[in-house]
Amino acid sequence: MISNPVTWAVRISVRCWRHRAVFKGLPGASGVGSWRWYSAPTRSSVSVMEEILARVIVPLPSYETRDKFPPPPESTSLEFMNFYRGLEKEDKVDFLSKLSEECGVDHKLVSELAVKLLDTQRRDQATILQAEDRLRYSLTPRYKQLFSHVSRVEGGVKFLVDLRADLLEILTSKASESPHIRDLNSTLKSLLSEWFSVGLLRLERITWQSPCEILQKISQYEAVHPVRNWTDLKRRVGPYRRCYAFTHAAMPGEPLVVLHVALTEDISNNIQSIVREFATLDAEEDINKINSAIFYSISSTQAGLQGVELGNFLIKRVVRELQSEFPHMAQFSSLSPIPGFSSWLQGLLSQYRKEGRAADLLSEQEWKEVEKTIDSSPGTPPVDSLRKLLATSEWTRSEKLSHALEPVLMRLCAWYLYGEKRRGYALNPVANFHLQNGATMWRINWRADTSPRGMANSCGIMVNYRYFLNETSKNSALYLQNKVVAASEQVLGLVSQFQKNSKL
Repeated sequence: MISNPVTWAVRISVRCWRHRAVFKGLPGASGVGSWRWYSAPTRSSVSVMEEILARVIVPLPSYETRDKFPPPPESTSLEFMNFYRGLEKEDKVDFLSKLSEECGVDHKLVSELAVKLLDTQRRDQATILQAEDRLRYSLTPRYKQLFSHVSRVEGGVKFLVDLRADLLEILTSKASESPHIRDLNSTLKSLLSEWFSVGLLRLERITWQSPCEILQKISQYEAVHPVRNWTDLKRRVGPYRRCYAFTHAAMPGEPLVVLHVALTEDISNNIQSIVREFATLDAEEDINKINSAIFYSISSTQAGLQGVELGNFLIKRVVRELQSEFPHMAQFSSLSPIPGFSSWLQGLLSQYRKEGRAADLLSEQEWKEVEKTIDSSPGTPPVDSLRKLLATSEWTRSEKLSHALEPVLMRLCAWYLYGEKRRGYALNPVANFHLQNGATMWRINWRADTSPRGMANSCGIMVNYRYFLNETSKNSALYLQNKVVAASEQVLGLVSQFQKNSKL
Protein backbone atom coordinates (compact mmCIF):
# COMPACT_ATOMS: atom_id res chain seq x y z
CA MET A 1 0.00 0.00 0.00
CA ILE A 2 1.39 3.45 -0.93
CA SER A 3 1.79 5.56 2.17
CA ASN A 4 3.17 8.71 0.58
CA PRO A 5 0.20 10.72 -0.83
CA VAL A 6 2.37 12.70 -3.22
CA THR A 7 3.78 9.51 -4.75
CA TRP A 8 0.27 8.11 -5.08
CA ALA A 9 -1.00 11.26 -6.78
CA VAL A 10 1.95 11.33 -9.22
CA ARG A 11 1.31 7.73 -10.16
CA ILE A 12 -2.41 8.37 -10.69
CA SER A 13 -1.63 11.49 -12.70
CA VAL A 14 0.74 9.61 -15.01
CA ARG A 15 -1.85 6.92 -15.69
CA CYS A 16 -4.56 9.50 -16.28
CA TRP A 17 -2.38 11.40 -18.78
CA ARG A 18 -1.85 8.08 -20.54
CA HIS A 19 -5.63 7.66 -20.89
CA ARG A 20 -6.30 11.34 -21.68
CA ALA A 21 -7.12 10.55 -25.30
CA VAL A 22 -9.87 8.22 -24.15
CA PHE A 23 -11.51 10.96 -22.09
CA LYS A 24 -11.19 13.53 -24.88
CA GLY A 25 -13.46 11.33 -26.97
CA LEU A 26 -16.17 11.21 -24.31
CA PRO A 27 -19.24 13.44 -24.46
CA GLY A 28 -18.68 16.50 -22.30
CA ALA A 29 -14.97 15.79 -21.87
CA SER A 30 -13.61 18.41 -24.25
CA GLY A 31 -13.39 21.25 -21.71
CA VAL A 32 -10.38 21.77 -19.47
CA GLY A 33 -12.56 21.37 -16.39
CA SER A 34 -13.47 17.84 -17.42
CA TRP A 35 -9.92 16.55 -16.96
CA ARG A 36 -8.17 19.23 -14.94
CA TRP A 37 -7.31 16.73 -12.23
CA TYR A 38 -4.98 14.89 -14.60
CA SER A 39 -2.46 17.69 -14.51
CA ALA A 40 -2.20 17.95 -10.74
CA PRO A 41 0.61 15.54 -9.84
CA THR A 42 1.15 17.10 -6.43
CA ARG A 43 -2.38 16.61 -5.13
CA SER A 44 -2.89 14.03 -2.40
CA SER A 45 -4.54 10.70 -3.12
CA VAL A 46 -7.49 11.75 -1.00
CA SER A 47 -8.21 14.87 -3.03
CA VAL A 48 -7.90 12.98 -6.31
CA MET A 49 -10.46 10.44 -5.20
CA GLU A 50 -12.73 13.04 -3.66
CA GLU A 51 -12.79 15.03 -6.88
CA ILE A 52 -13.73 12.08 -9.08
CA LEU A 53 -16.40 10.96 -6.62
CA ALA A 54 -17.81 14.48 -6.34
CA ARG A 55 -18.33 14.51 -10.11
CA VAL A 56 -19.78 11.04 -10.61
CA ILE A 57 -21.86 10.58 -7.44
CA VAL A 58 -24.97 12.75 -7.51
CA PRO A 59 -27.00 13.53 -4.36
CA LEU A 60 -29.97 11.27 -3.72
CA PRO A 61 -33.03 13.17 -5.01
CA SER A 62 -35.56 14.13 -2.38
CA TYR A 63 -38.44 11.74 -1.80
CA GLU A 64 -40.85 14.13 -3.51
CA THR A 65 -38.71 14.54 -6.67
CA ARG A 66 -37.37 10.96 -6.92
CA ASP A 67 -39.30 10.24 -10.14
CA LYS A 68 -38.61 13.63 -11.74
CA PHE A 69 -34.87 13.89 -11.24
CA PRO A 70 -33.05 13.72 -14.61
CA PRO A 71 -30.32 11.05 -14.95
CA PRO A 72 -26.70 12.26 -15.21
CA PRO A 73 -25.08 12.35 -18.66
CA GLU A 74 -23.61 9.10 -19.94
CA SER A 75 -20.16 10.65 -19.82
CA THR A 76 -20.32 10.58 -16.01
CA SER A 77 -20.60 6.79 -15.97
CA LEU A 78 -17.87 6.44 -18.59
CA GLU A 79 -15.59 8.72 -16.58
CA PHE A 80 -16.07 6.59 -13.48
CA MET A 81 -15.43 3.37 -15.41
CA ASN A 82 -12.25 4.64 -17.07
CA PHE A 83 -10.89 6.11 -13.85
CA TYR A 84 -11.42 2.85 -11.98
CA ARG A 85 -9.88 0.74 -14.75
CA GLY A 86 -6.77 2.90 -14.60
CA LEU A 87 -6.10 2.17 -10.94
CA GLU A 88 -3.59 -0.34 -9.66
CA LYS A 89 -4.86 -3.19 -7.50
CA GLU A 90 -3.93 -1.61 -4.16
CA ASP A 91 -5.39 1.74 -5.22
CA LYS A 92 -8.72 0.10 -6.00
CA VAL A 93 -8.97 -0.94 -2.36
CA ASP A 94 -8.57 2.68 -1.25
CA PHE A 95 -11.02 3.94 -3.85
CA LEU A 96 -13.72 1.37 -3.09
CA SER A 97 -13.29 1.98 0.64
CA LYS A 98 -13.85 5.70 0.11
CA LEU A 99 -16.80 5.06 -2.23
CA SER A 100 -18.46 2.75 0.30
CA GLU A 101 -17.86 4.96 3.34
CA GLU A 102 -18.65 8.40 1.91
CA CYS A 103 -21.29 7.66 -0.73
CA GLY A 104 -23.56 5.27 1.09
CA VAL A 105 -26.64 5.87 3.22
CA ASP A 106 -27.36 9.12 5.10
CA HIS A 107 -27.49 7.52 8.55
CA LYS A 108 -28.69 10.69 10.28
CA LEU A 109 -31.67 10.98 7.93
CA VAL A 110 -32.47 7.27 8.37
CA SER A 111 -32.53 7.69 12.17
CA GLU A 112 -34.85 10.69 11.92
CA LEU A 113 -37.25 8.89 9.61
CA ALA A 114 -37.20 5.79 11.82
CA VAL A 115 -38.31 7.94 14.77
CA LYS A 116 -41.06 9.49 12.63
CA LEU A 117 -42.25 6.02 11.62
CA LEU A 118 -42.58 5.04 15.28
CA ASP A 119 -44.57 8.22 15.92
CA THR A 120 -47.07 7.33 13.17
CA GLN A 121 -48.00 3.90 14.55
CA ARG A 122 -51.27 5.15 15.99
CA ARG A 123 -52.29 6.98 12.85
CA ASP A 124 -54.15 5.73 9.77
CA GLN A 125 -52.71 2.99 7.55
CA ALA A 126 -51.98 5.31 4.61
CA THR A 127 -49.79 7.55 6.80
CA ILE A 128 -47.90 4.55 8.16
CA LEU A 129 -47.31 3.14 4.67
CA GLN A 130 -46.01 6.47 3.40
CA ALA A 131 -43.64 6.77 6.39
CA GLU A 132 -42.37 3.25 5.69
CA ASP A 133 -41.85 4.12 2.02
CA ARG A 134 -39.88 7.26 2.93
CA LEU A 135 -37.68 5.23 5.28
CA ARG A 136 -37.18 2.56 2.63
CA TYR A 137 -36.15 5.17 0.08
CA SER A 138 -33.70 6.80 2.51
CA LEU A 139 -31.95 3.43 2.91
CA THR A 140 -30.80 3.59 -0.73
CA PRO A 141 -27.01 4.15 -0.86
CA ARG A 142 -25.95 6.91 -3.24
CA TYR A 143 -23.52 4.55 -4.99
CA LYS A 144 -26.47 2.30 -5.89
CA GLN A 145 -27.72 5.04 -8.19
CA LEU A 146 -24.28 5.27 -9.78
CA PHE A 147 -24.30 1.51 -10.44
CA SER A 148 -27.75 1.76 -11.99
CA HIS A 149 -26.55 4.50 -14.35
CA VAL A 150 -23.35 2.57 -15.21
CA SER A 151 -25.43 -0.49 -16.12
CA ARG A 152 -27.14 1.49 -18.89
CA VAL A 153 -23.99 2.34 -20.87
CA GLU A 154 -22.33 -0.07 -23.27
CA GLY A 155 -20.13 -2.51 -21.36
CA GLY A 156 -21.46 -1.20 -18.06
CA VAL A 157 -22.93 -4.45 -16.75
CA LYS A 158 -19.73 -6.38 -17.50
CA PHE A 159 -17.78 -3.61 -15.73
CA LEU A 160 -19.94 -4.00 -12.61
CA VAL A 161 -19.57 -7.80 -12.68
CA ASP A 162 -15.78 -7.35 -12.73
CA LEU A 163 -15.97 -4.69 -10.01
CA ARG A 164 -17.80 -7.13 -7.77
CA ALA A 165 -15.08 -9.72 -8.48
CA ASP A 166 -12.61 -7.15 -7.09
CA LEU A 167 -14.81 -6.66 -4.01
CA LEU A 168 -14.94 -10.41 -3.38
CA GLU A 169 -11.17 -10.65 -3.69
CA ILE A 170 -10.75 -7.77 -1.23
CA LEU A 171 -13.04 -9.48 1.28
CA THR A 172 -11.49 -12.93 0.82
CA SER A 173 -7.91 -11.65 1.12
CA LYS A 174 -8.94 -9.37 4.01
CA ALA A 175 -7.30 -6.42 2.26
CA SER A 176 -10.12 -4.54 3.93
CA GLU A 177 -12.46 -5.72 6.68
CA SER A 178 -14.57 -2.57 6.60
CA PRO A 179 -18.31 -3.20 7.13
CA HIS A 180 -18.89 -0.52 4.48
CA ILE A 181 -17.07 -2.69 1.89
CA ARG A 182 -19.26 -5.65 2.87
CA ASP A 183 -22.37 -3.49 2.47
CA LEU A 184 -21.15 -2.28 -0.93
CA ASN A 185 -20.67 -5.89 -2.01
CA SER A 186 -24.13 -6.83 -0.72
CA THR A 187 -25.78 -3.94 -2.59
CA LEU A 188 -24.04 -4.82 -5.85
CA LYS A 189 -24.86 -8.53 -5.47
CA SER A 190 -28.53 -7.62 -5.01
CA LEU A 191 -28.51 -5.53 -8.19
CA LEU A 192 -26.76 -8.27 -10.19
CA SER A 193 -29.27 -10.85 -8.92
CA GLU A 194 -32.06 -8.70 -10.36
CA TRP A 195 -30.31 -8.09 -13.67
CA PHE A 196 -29.37 -11.75 -14.08
CA SER A 197 -32.67 -13.29 -13.02
CA VAL A 198 -33.47 -16.45 -14.95
CA GLY A 199 -36.21 -14.76 -16.97
CA LEU A 200 -33.62 -12.43 -18.52
CA LEU A 201 -31.16 -15.18 -19.46
CA ARG A 202 -30.98 -16.94 -22.79
CA LEU A 203 -30.19 -20.64 -23.10
CA GLU A 204 -27.82 -21.41 -25.98
CA ARG A 205 -26.63 -24.76 -27.24
CA ILE A 206 -22.98 -24.58 -28.23
CA THR A 207 -22.02 -26.59 -31.33
CA TRP A 208 -19.02 -26.78 -33.61
CA GLN A 209 -20.82 -24.24 -35.81
CA SER A 210 -20.99 -21.66 -32.99
CA PRO A 211 -18.80 -18.53 -33.38
CA CYS A 212 -15.11 -19.21 -32.88
CA GLU A 213 -14.92 -16.64 -30.06
CA ILE A 214 -17.61 -18.51 -28.10
CA LEU A 215 -15.89 -21.87 -28.62
CA GLN A 216 -12.61 -20.40 -27.46
CA LYS A 217 -14.21 -19.02 -24.30
CA ILE A 218 -15.93 -22.35 -23.62
CA SER A 219 -12.47 -23.94 -23.75
CA GLN A 220 -10.84 -21.27 -21.57
CA TYR A 221 -13.57 -21.27 -18.93
CA GLU A 222 -13.71 -25.07 -18.50
CA ALA A 223 -12.76 -25.46 -14.84
CA VAL A 224 -13.52 -29.12 -14.12
CA HIS A 225 -11.89 -31.15 -16.91
CA PRO A 226 -9.47 -28.91 -18.90
CA VAL A 227 -9.85 -28.99 -22.68
CA ARG A 228 -6.60 -30.24 -24.21
CA ASN A 229 -6.95 -29.05 -27.81
CA TRP A 230 -9.41 -28.18 -30.56
CA THR A 231 -10.07 -31.87 -31.32
CA ASP A 232 -11.00 -32.40 -27.69
CA LEU A 233 -13.33 -29.39 -27.81
CA LYS A 234 -14.92 -30.60 -31.06
CA ARG A 235 -15.71 -33.91 -29.41
CA ARG A 236 -17.29 -32.19 -26.38
CA VAL A 237 -19.79 -30.37 -28.60
CA GLY A 238 -20.25 -33.23 -31.09
CA PRO A 239 -22.30 -36.44 -31.30
CA TYR A 240 -23.47 -37.96 -28.00
CA ARG A 241 -22.49 -34.72 -26.29
CA ARG A 242 -24.31 -31.49 -25.52
CA CYS A 243 -22.96 -28.17 -24.33
CA TYR A 244 -25.27 -25.44 -23.08
CA ALA A 245 -24.65 -21.94 -21.75
CA PHE A 246 -26.64 -19.09 -20.28
CA THR A 247 -26.00 -15.72 -21.94
CA HIS A 248 -27.30 -12.21 -21.22
CA ALA A 249 -28.15 -9.42 -23.66
CA ALA A 250 -26.02 -6.95 -21.71
CA MET A 251 -22.91 -9.15 -22.10
CA PRO A 252 -22.98 -10.39 -25.72
CA GLY A 253 -20.50 -13.12 -26.55
CA GLU A 254 -19.93 -13.95 -22.87
CA PRO A 255 -21.20 -17.33 -21.64
CA LEU A 256 -22.11 -16.90 -17.96
CA VAL A 257 -22.34 -20.52 -16.87
CA VAL A 258 -21.56 -23.57 -19.03
CA LEU A 259 -22.89 -27.13 -18.68
CA HIS A 260 -21.41 -30.14 -20.48
CA VAL A 261 -23.59 -33.24 -20.93
CA ALA A 262 -22.79 -36.77 -22.14
CA LEU A 263 -25.60 -38.80 -23.72
CA THR A 264 -25.09 -42.44 -22.73
CA GLU A 265 -26.85 -45.79 -22.41
CA ASP A 266 -26.26 -46.07 -18.67
CA ILE A 267 -25.15 -43.76 -15.87
CA SER A 268 -21.40 -43.36 -16.29
CA ASN A 269 -19.11 -44.37 -13.42
CA ASN A 270 -15.87 -42.83 -14.71
CA ILE A 271 -14.85 -39.67 -16.51
CA GLN A 272 -12.29 -41.33 -18.78
CA SER A 273 -15.05 -42.85 -20.91
CA ILE A 274 -16.50 -39.37 -21.42
CA VAL A 275 -13.61 -36.94 -21.94
CA ARG A 276 -11.19 -39.38 -23.59
CA GLU A 277 -13.59 -41.27 -25.82
CA PHE A 278 -12.52 -40.60 -29.42
CA ALA A 279 -15.07 -42.92 -31.04
CA THR A 280 -17.77 -40.26 -30.78
CA LEU A 281 -15.96 -37.64 -32.86
CA ASP A 282 -17.63 -38.43 -36.21
CA ALA A 283 -20.27 -40.91 -35.07
CA GLU A 284 -23.93 -40.75 -36.01
CA GLU A 285 -26.13 -40.63 -32.93
CA ASP A 286 -28.23 -43.75 -32.40
CA ILE A 287 -31.28 -42.71 -30.39
CA ASN A 288 -31.63 -46.26 -29.06
CA LYS A 289 -28.28 -45.87 -27.30
CA ILE A 290 -29.30 -42.66 -25.53
CA ASN A 291 -31.04 -43.41 -22.24
CA SER A 292 -29.12 -41.19 -19.81
CA ALA A 293 -27.91 -37.61 -19.57
CA ILE A 294 -24.72 -37.21 -17.55
CA PHE A 295 -23.87 -33.69 -16.34
CA TYR A 296 -20.11 -34.01 -16.12
CA SER A 297 -18.99 -30.39 -15.92
CA ILE A 298 -20.58 -27.11 -14.89
CA SER A 299 -18.47 -23.98 -14.78
CA SER A 300 -19.34 -20.44 -13.76
CA THR A 301 -17.32 -18.05 -15.90
CA GLN A 302 -17.75 -14.75 -14.03
CA ALA A 303 -16.22 -14.43 -10.55
CA GLY A 304 -18.36 -11.35 -9.94
CA LEU A 305 -21.56 -13.43 -10.19
CA GLN A 306 -20.64 -15.63 -7.23
CA GLY A 307 -23.73 -16.17 -5.10
CA VAL A 308 -26.07 -15.24 -7.97
CA GLU A 309 -28.03 -18.43 -8.67
CA LEU A 310 -27.40 -19.52 -12.26
CA GLY A 311 -26.13 -23.11 -12.29
CA ASN A 312 -29.17 -24.69 -10.67
CA PHE A 313 -31.52 -22.96 -13.13
CA LEU A 314 -29.29 -24.03 -16.03
CA ILE A 315 -29.55 -27.72 -15.08
CA LYS A 316 -33.35 -27.48 -14.84
CA ARG A 317 -33.60 -25.75 -18.23
CA VAL A 318 -31.29 -28.30 -19.84
CA VAL A 319 -33.34 -31.19 -18.45
CA ARG A 320 -36.42 -29.72 -20.17
CA GLU A 321 -34.47 -29.29 -23.43
CA LEU A 322 -33.26 -32.90 -23.35
CA GLN A 323 -36.71 -34.23 -22.51
CA SER A 324 -38.03 -32.37 -25.53
CA GLU A 325 -35.31 -33.84 -27.76
CA PHE A 326 -35.40 -37.35 -26.23
CA PRO A 327 -38.89 -37.99 -24.78
CA HIS A 328 -37.92 -41.53 -23.73
CA MET A 329 -34.95 -40.36 -21.63
CA ALA A 330 -35.48 -41.29 -17.99
CA GLN A 331 -32.08 -41.07 -16.27
CA PHE A 332 -30.45 -37.77 -15.34
CA SER A 333 -27.31 -37.74 -13.24
CA SER A 334 -24.12 -35.82 -12.60
CA LEU A 335 -20.67 -37.36 -12.59
CA SER A 336 -19.03 -35.01 -10.14
CA PRO A 337 -15.53 -34.40 -8.81
CA ILE A 338 -14.92 -34.28 -5.06
CA PRO A 339 -12.62 -31.27 -4.52
CA GLY A 340 -11.16 -31.08 -1.04
CA PHE A 341 -11.44 -34.77 -0.15
CA SER A 342 -7.69 -35.43 -0.17
CA SER A 343 -6.86 -32.41 1.97
CA TRP A 344 -9.68 -33.30 4.41
CA LEU A 345 -8.36 -36.87 4.57
CA GLN A 346 -4.85 -35.71 5.42
CA GLY A 347 -6.26 -33.56 8.21
CA LEU A 348 -8.36 -36.44 9.54
CA LEU A 349 -5.40 -38.85 9.64
CA SER A 350 -3.33 -36.21 11.42
CA GLN A 351 -6.12 -35.59 13.95
CA TYR A 352 -6.63 -39.29 14.72
CA ARG A 353 -2.87 -39.81 15.15
CA LYS A 354 -2.69 -36.86 17.53
CA GLU A 355 -5.60 -38.24 19.55
CA GLY A 356 -4.09 -41.73 19.60
CA ARG A 357 -7.06 -43.11 17.68
CA ALA A 358 -5.38 -43.99 14.38
CA ALA A 359 -6.24 -47.66 14.78
CA ASP A 360 -9.95 -46.78 14.73
CA LEU A 361 -9.94 -45.68 11.10
CA LEU A 362 -9.09 -49.12 9.71
CA SER A 363 -9.97 -52.57 10.90
CA GLU A 364 -7.18 -54.75 12.27
CA GLN A 365 -7.20 -56.81 9.08
CA GLU A 366 -7.05 -53.69 6.89
CA TRP A 367 -4.06 -52.34 8.81
CA LYS A 368 -2.31 -55.67 8.29
CA GLU A 369 -3.04 -55.58 4.55
CA VAL A 370 -1.81 -52.00 4.23
CA GLU A 371 1.34 -52.61 6.27
CA LYS A 372 2.18 -55.61 4.08
CA THR A 373 2.16 -53.48 0.95
CA ILE A 374 3.68 -50.26 2.37
CA ASP A 375 7.44 -50.01 2.25
CA SER A 376 7.89 -47.93 5.41
CA SER A 377 10.92 -47.25 7.58
CA PRO A 378 11.26 -49.35 10.76
CA GLY A 379 9.55 -47.68 13.71
CA THR A 380 7.41 -45.38 11.56
CA PRO A 381 3.79 -45.41 12.76
CA PRO A 382 1.55 -47.00 10.11
CA VAL A 383 -0.70 -43.93 10.01
CA ASP A 384 2.29 -41.72 9.10
CA SER A 385 3.26 -44.09 6.31
CA LEU A 386 -0.33 -44.04 5.07
CA ARG A 387 -0.45 -40.23 5.09
CA LYS A 388 2.80 -40.02 3.16
CA LEU A 389 1.61 -42.63 0.69
CA LEU A 390 -1.72 -40.88 0.01
CA ALA A 391 0.03 -37.53 -0.50
CA THR A 392 1.25 -38.91 -3.86
CA SER A 393 -0.39 -41.08 -6.49
CA GLU A 394 2.34 -43.72 -6.24
CA TRP A 395 -0.02 -46.11 -4.47
CA THR A 396 -2.15 -46.44 -7.60
CA ARG A 397 0.69 -48.26 -9.36
CA SER A 398 0.37 -51.18 -6.97
CA GLU A 399 -2.65 -53.40 -7.64
CA LYS A 400 -2.30 -54.94 -4.17
CA LEU A 401 -2.18 -51.58 -2.41
CA SER A 402 -5.00 -50.17 -4.48
CA HIS A 403 -7.13 -53.20 -3.65
CA ALA A 404 -6.31 -52.88 0.07
CA LEU A 405 -7.13 -49.15 0.18
CA GLU A 406 -10.35 -49.27 -1.84
CA PRO A 407 -12.78 -50.13 1.00
CA VAL A 408 -10.99 -47.71 3.35
CA LEU A 409 -11.03 -44.72 1.01
CA MET A 410 -14.56 -45.40 -0.23
CA ARG A 411 -16.10 -45.25 3.25
CA LEU A 412 -13.95 -42.26 4.25
CA CYS A 413 -15.10 -40.46 1.11
CA ALA A 414 -18.74 -41.36 1.81
CA TRP A 415 -18.45 -39.85 5.26
CA TYR A 416 -16.77 -36.72 3.90
CA LEU A 417 -19.63 -36.19 1.44
CA TYR A 418 -22.51 -37.21 3.70
CA GLY A 419 -21.36 -36.50 7.24
CA GLU A 420 -19.02 -33.52 7.17
CA LYS A 421 -21.06 -30.34 7.52
CA ARG A 422 -20.80 -26.57 7.62
CA ARG A 423 -23.72 -24.95 9.45
CA GLY A 424 -25.63 -28.19 8.95
CA TYR A 425 -25.14 -28.36 5.17
CA ALA A 426 -22.65 -30.45 3.17
CA LEU A 427 -19.08 -29.22 3.60
CA ASN A 428 -18.19 -30.20 0.03
CA PRO A 429 -19.34 -27.35 -2.27
CA VAL A 430 -20.23 -29.61 -5.21
CA ALA A 431 -22.33 -31.86 -2.94
CA ASN A 432 -24.05 -28.81 -1.47
CA PHE A 433 -24.86 -27.49 -4.94
CA HIS A 434 -26.52 -30.70 -6.19
CA LEU A 435 -28.30 -31.42 -2.90
CA GLN A 436 -29.79 -27.92 -2.94
CA ASN A 437 -31.08 -28.74 -6.42
CA GLY A 438 -32.85 -31.80 -5.04
CA ALA A 439 -30.50 -34.50 -6.32
CA THR A 440 -29.84 -37.77 -4.50
CA MET A 441 -26.30 -38.75 -3.46
CA TRP A 442 -26.54 -41.94 -5.49
CA ARG A 443 -23.23 -43.70 -6.17
CA ILE A 444 -19.59 -43.26 -5.18
CA ASN A 445 -17.22 -44.52 -7.90
CA TRP A 446 -13.75 -45.99 -7.37
CA ARG A 447 -10.98 -44.99 -9.84
CA ALA A 448 -13.43 -42.76 -11.66
CA ASP A 449 -10.88 -40.02 -12.43
CA THR A 450 -7.35 -41.34 -12.87
CA SER A 451 -5.95 -38.03 -14.15
CA PRO A 452 -3.22 -36.40 -12.02
CA ARG A 453 -5.74 -33.76 -10.95
CA GLY A 454 -8.36 -36.34 -10.02
CA MET A 455 -5.89 -38.38 -7.99
CA ALA A 456 -4.58 -35.29 -6.19
CA ASN A 457 -8.02 -33.91 -5.34
CA SER A 458 -9.97 -37.02 -4.41
CA CYS A 459 -7.77 -40.14 -4.73
CA GLY A 460 -9.47 -40.71 -8.10
CA ILE A 461 -12.98 -41.07 -6.60
CA MET A 462 -16.04 -39.40 -8.15
CA VAL A 463 -19.73 -39.37 -7.24
CA ASN A 464 -23.04 -39.50 -9.11
CA TYR A 465 -25.76 -37.14 -7.90
CA ARG A 466 -28.89 -38.51 -9.48
CA TYR A 467 -31.88 -36.36 -10.40
CA PHE A 468 -35.13 -38.30 -9.89
CA LEU A 469 -37.38 -35.66 -11.42
CA ASN A 470 -40.47 -36.56 -9.38
CA GLU A 471 -38.45 -36.22 -6.14
CA THR A 472 -36.22 -33.19 -6.67
CA SER A 473 -38.64 -30.61 -5.25
CA LYS A 474 -39.22 -32.66 -2.10
CA ASN A 475 -35.50 -33.43 -1.67
CA SER A 476 -34.55 -29.78 -2.15
CA ALA A 477 -37.07 -28.61 0.47
CA LEU A 478 -35.95 -31.26 2.99
CA TYR A 479 -32.31 -30.33 2.51
CA LEU A 480 -32.72 -26.55 2.62
CA GLN A 481 -35.24 -26.49 5.46
CA ASN A 482 -34.32 -29.55 7.56
CA LYS A 483 -30.76 -30.29 6.32
CA VAL A 484 -31.73 -33.83 5.33
CA VAL A 485 -29.44 -35.44 2.72
CA ALA A 486 -31.15 -37.81 0.26
CA ALA A 487 -28.79 -40.75 -0.28
CA SER A 488 -28.82 -44.24 -1.77
CA GLU A 489 -28.32 -47.53 0.05
CA GLN A 490 -24.74 -47.75 -1.26
CA VAL A 491 -23.82 -44.37 0.23
CA LEU A 492 -25.61 -45.02 3.53
CA GLY A 493 -23.95 -48.43 3.76
CA LEU A 494 -20.48 -46.89 3.39
CA VAL A 495 -21.35 -44.20 5.94
CA SER A 496 -22.45 -46.89 8.37
CA GLN A 497 -19.16 -48.73 7.91
CA PHE A 498 -17.22 -45.57 8.66
CA GLN A 499 -19.23 -44.86 11.80
CA LYS A 500 -18.70 -48.42 13.01
CA ASN A 501 -14.93 -48.34 12.45
CA SER A 502 -14.34 -44.85 13.82
CA LYS A 503 -16.62 -45.37 16.84
CA LEU A 504 -18.83 -42.41 15.88
